[in-house]
Amino acid sequence: MQSQPVEPKQSLHRVRVGVTGLASVLILLLAAGAIYNAARDEPQSAAIGAPKAEVVANIAAPVAEQTPEGAETDEPLAELGVAPSTKAPPASEAAPLPDTDPSPVPVE
Repeated sequence: MQSQPVEPKQSLHRVRVGVTGLASVLILLLAAGAIYNAARDEPQSAAIGAPKAEVVANIAAPVAEQTPEGAETDEPLAELGVAPSTKAPPASEAAPLPDTDPSPVPVE
């Protein structure tokens, strides 16, 4: 098998295309890295309507103050005030029963 002679002009064109391709890939990688670093270094901004950590902490603080220390509850939603408690209140806190006097009302 004989190889065909390659013209110097053609080989120079191939080298130029290869170097141009490598340079364009390098430029794209550098640009992507610069954009990534700029986005990483920028301080985070809150989205519109997103909850703020200090507000959420202030809302939860009064609930924590109401619970006596050392008392553990197995109803975290009731403790936060999200759902009603399933436990019956003590008898001293129960609502008084309505008066059910069986005596008839006098009619005139």
